Amino acid sequence: MSRFAGATWVPLRNYTKDGQEAVQGLVVHIMQGTLGGSRSWFNQASSQASSHFGTDRTGKLEQWVDTKDRAWAQAAGNRTWLSIENEGEVPDALTAPQFEKVAQVFAWVVRTYKVPYAVAKTPSEKGLGYHRMGGAAWGGHSCPGDAIINQLWAIVDRAKVINGVGVKPVPHYAAYPGDKYFFVGRTSKLVTELGKALVKAGYEGYKQGPGPLFSPADRKAVKWFQQKQGWTGGDADGVPGRETWKRLKVAPPK
Repeated sequence: MSRFAGATWVPLRNYTKDGQEAVQGLVVHIMQGTLGGSRSWFNQASSQASSHFGTDRTGKLEQWVDTKDRAWAQAAGNRTWLSIENEGEVPDALTAPQFEKVAQVFAWVVRTYKVPYAVAKTPSEKGLGYHRMGGAAWGGHSCPGDAIINQLWAIVDRAKVINGVGVKPVPHYAAYPGDKYFFVGRTSKLVTELGKALVKAGYEGYKQGPGPLFSPADRKAVKWFQQKQGWTGGDADGVPGRETWKRLKVAPPK
């Protein structure tokens, strides 16, 4: 029996008993819906789908399938990967509470199954993966979208901290959860302030002027600025953390 103590146990009917042949890591998904709706769907035999874990936007975490059993989340990847579904729709990013819960689950997976602190980009690798990396063999999905994929490096770093492994946070994410204010669909006057600062910094990609609703266009603009600073890979994820605000010469959110 392998259940994460930090999750509420809510068992589902759809799974293969004792079917988990190996654990290469944890695959991140997005639900294209809600936690309750997904749970209901996974309890229908006709759906032929399930997941080991699920979160809602507020950070509620449920475990639906024991990790010794095989969930039905990513087709050919089911036998060797665990899965976590997250409430939302592409192109959403994980909210700050979701980010934290995914990091906690991944930290537990590392401790329990000795997988590496790494972002997996193909099914042959190990670590924290994403549904899209499996291609046609995993169903040919775009899930979970670029915004979430770009958060995976920071999630790995957070898992290291949770497990007491020394790590220096990547500069754009240090000291506060940027997605408290800056996830797709969030409205805040800080979003307008951010957009104005990016335009002042030379960004010309906005089709409309900066506004209070954080959109994929804003995330793209932030990523442009971070790449302009010389950051690459997970360091340029479109999440405006303290160092990003410092270089934009704007006071960061409290």
